[in-house]
Amino acid sequence: MYIVCGNTDLRKGIDTLAILIADNFGLDLYDDSLFLFCGRRNDRFKALYWDGEGFILLYKRFDNGRLTWPRNSEEVKELDSQQLNLLLKGLNPLPQPKVHRAKKGSFY
Repeated sequence: MYIVCGNTDLRKGIDTLAILIADNFGLDLYDDSLFLFCGRRNDRFKALYWDGEGFILLYKRFDNGRLTWPRNSEEVKELDSQQLNLLLKGLNPLPQPKVHRAKKGSFY
């Protein structure tokens, strides 16, 4: 499970989000991984997941509260299942997760 740091345009769909992951971070989209994206507003996020047959795109909006989302757009941080559960509850899951830096010259 990975959290894509920085602001992501949440109007993007499956194809654009998949390209962002593959091109900018070189991670395998088909490796049973969940990728999380947050826009400028910290009360909602999207999740992209490959289930073996196709991509699933999830969208969550919090009615009360906001996420604490890392804003360095050059990073993807790896989450464990406990950190994901905290995030889904609207809590800050990120003490010091593993960081993957963007390839030089890439952007979104």
